[in-house]
Amino acid sequence: MIIRSINPATEKINHSFTALSYKKSEEIAKKVNGSFPNWKNLSIKERCDYMRRLASALRAKKDEYAKLITLEMGKPISQATAEVEKCAWTAEFFAEKSEDWLKDEPVQIDGKHAVVSFEPIGEILAIMPWNFPFWQALRCAIPAMVAGNVVLLRHSNVVPMCALAIEEAFKLAGFPKDTFRTILADHATVDKLIQSEYVAGVSVTGSVETGKAVAKLAGESLKKTVLELGGSDPFIVLDDAHIEFACENAVDARLISNGQSCICAKRMIVTKKNAAAFTEHFTKLMSAAKVGDPFDKNIMVGPVVSKRQLLKLKEQVDDARKKGAKIECGGKAIDKLGFFFEPTVISGVKKNMLVYNEEVFGPIAAVIVAEDEEDAIRIANGSRFGLGASIWTSDIQKGEKLAKRIESGMIFVNEITKSDPRLPFGGIKQSGIGRELSRYGLLEFTNIKPIVAPYDKN
Repeated sequence: MIIRSINPATEKINHSFTALSYKKSEEIAKKVNGSFPNWKNLSIKERCDYMRRLASALRAKKDEYAKLITLEMGKPISQATAEVEKCAWTAEFFAEKSEDWLKDEPVQIDGKHAVVSFEPIGEILAIMPWNFPFWQALRCAIPAMVAGNVVLLRHSNVVPMCALAIEEAFKLAGFPKDTFRTILADHATVDKLIQSEYVAGVSVTGSVETGKAVAKLAGESLKKTVLELGGSDPFIVLDDAHIEFACENAVDARLISNGQSCICAKRMIVTKKNAAAFTEHFTKLMSAAKVGDPFDKNIMVGPVVSKRQLLKLKEQVDDARKKGAKIECGGKAIDKLGFFFEPTVISGVKKNMLVYNEEVFGPIAAVIVAEDEEDAIRIANGSRFGLGASIWTSDIQKGEKLAKRIESGMIFVNEITKSDPRLPFGGIKQSGIGRELSRYGLLEFTNIKPIVAPYDKN
């Protein structure tokens, strides 16, 4: 199998690679597994020191790594640079916090000495997507490795150059041999690795279908999984929201990574009172978003990742149009080289439309009108997804109260949804199971083990 890295802005091939055979992939998995005993036996402080070196290695080559992100999946270069910096910060954050988070916790039991210990489980297979090539892989690997696990990365075959660069960063940071490795492999190889004797746990970021398939395979071997899957995040604009402020943030929330983020705001749910004003101003701002060469620092929107994705966006817009929605702006691919799609606002969106029900991965925003605030909550919760959400209101206390009624893994009031190493990241319903980041993510791939013994009378 040949893996081709394609520049979505020019449609030219960056580089071609030959996928590894299962035999070769298994050999690498065995080596990673073999590195586990020595790595887990390092002190937590020693593992944290390696993470600090990783942060330095990432920053030393930040511009080079950002260029790879933009070349392979079209992210605007300023966002790509910020992505690498965020990875470095996360490595430093876990280096600072993990000694405290992983220390034994005492438990009060009459007449006994008891602690809860947090111990690594082994080799984690990280199956990662293309839309945040460095961030998705490292937000999994950093906590897993600080906890004492070792990691085998099978990245999306859309971003093989990024995948290999991530392995390079670990080598430059001086990590012990084979504690982190990358493989370029096909789906059949990954399926076999999931069930191999070497893999102890699996972390997946991807589509619902991918997550279900991986969970099924891992479940047959009783292996722990963390699944971060799709999203159709509601952006809920209440009666008392500041409309211009909400619209400005709605543009950022929808267009990050060219609209290709699990936690992009995808359903703009606006109460009837504000629907006309919101739609008018939001459309004006979306129309003004500059589209073009992602290496141009003045560009807000680059290409979507592939021709296939471009055709999917067209299908979703055409479906909405045929079923009575109004295309307020955009609505079509841009007639030029590369996979560019116009920033698009669709109003009059109803429940029978694809843009209402599916995850839209591109610069398309669906505006859904709610009768009132109660109806807005009902619409927000009426989705199979439950990843992120945001509420926009001038009454912060009301926003925080309503936030508890929204079915999502995370929610922000008067802020766009974002990932942060200090906060647990993940979803409910079809958006996944488990958590990444924060102490909750750090403990996902640990054996949470009580140790109980009588007090020593001597």
